Amino acid sequence: MDGPLKNLLVVDLTRVLVGPYCTMILSDLGARVIKIEAPEIGDDSRKFGPFIKDYSAYFMSLNRGKESIALNLKNEEDKKIFDKILSRADILVENFKPGTLEKWGYGWVDVNKKYPKLIYASASGFGQTGPLKELPAYDMVVQGMGGLMSVTGQPNSEPTRVGTSIGDITAGLFTAIGINAALYDRQKTGRGMYIDVSMLDCQIAILENAIARYLAKNEIPKPMGSRHPSIAPFEAFKTKDSYIIIAAGNDRLFEKLCELLGMSEMNKDPKFSNNSSRAQNMDELKVILEKKLLTKNTNEWVKDMEKEKIPCGPIFNIKEAVENPQVDARNMIVKAFHKKIGDFKLAGNPIKMSNYKDEKTRGDIPDLDEHREKILKEFT
Repeated sequence: MDGPLKNLLVVDLTRVLVGPYCTMILSDLGARVIKIEAPEIGDDSRKFGPFIKDYSAYFMSLNRGKESIALNLKNEEDKKIFDKILSRADILVENFKPGTLEKWGYGWVDVNKKYPKLIYASASGFGQTGPLKELPAYDMVVQGMGGLMSVTGQPNSEPTRVGTSIGDITAGLFTAIGINAALYDRQKTGRGMYIDVSMLDCQIAILENAIARYLAKNEIPKPMGSRHPSIAPFEAFKTKDSYIIIAAGNDRLFEKLCELLGMSEMNKDPKFSNNSSRAQNMDELKVILEKKLLTKNTNEWVKDMEKEKIPCGPIFNIKEAVENPQVDARNMIVKAFHKKIGDFKLAGNPIKMSNYKDEKTRGDIPDLDEHREKILKEFT
């Protein structure tokens, strides 16, 4: 696929989600990705549901546009093949438990001596340093340890996981960002570098208002449902038929909302006249607003508010989100070809670049070891 990373070669030693998500981004941006998989087994996610004709939709959604070769990095002959590929690579991405690749002779120190221009990125649960570095981790573990689950869900509810694997996904994103920064640095220095990304670190990095409240006020935030802790109204409200999100993020927007609802006098009430006051009276504000909002359906309110440029929206299920005309207009549902099942629909790339076409069809989805002959012919 054409893109700003065209002609760069990525060696992908990753599996499941955090690493494959990162290398999928690099592939979408034009890089060539050669995925090194364990013989016979392959990426663990090949066995994750849901399935289409015995093929994992989970795996297919993350590995479009990549080439696959099965190599055993404990086998001397396979290591020779791997070394030849690595000698021409620009980037190596791995998400093994720290210390694993060192045992096989492919840790950063050894690889950097052989290939000083190579950018080497490691994504792991807890990073390469610290007392927890050798422990395994999955997404939900770092959601819990990173504080995210403590601020997710309804007040006094049981611990609630965020609806997607945000621990993996954010680490994949930060790893891709680090790699692109390293590529720019290499242009200036001629040297590669080591990138160490921890899933736990990434959860701390995205705590936003929650960590600010603790570090500034020593206040430990709790779950608040859909409510924002310091902006009001900024949550989900009941309507006649469902819910509507209203995000009146400043005093002018709240004034416009009051006018639309026929409640202009509320904007003059000291309890609601500015955001600080509204944030202290969220429960009362919600009761007053919902009394009015319950008189119409969500779609009616959305149309009215959109006319006034008041930020709002319905709460869509996945079907409704995917079929949203705005999502279609932005080319966010694309397809990739698999030789056994044909075209497979999947999420597109949200990065739109003026110099490159945002293709509706992405690179093919590989079977395990599908590109062995091609890769061996090229690299041996």
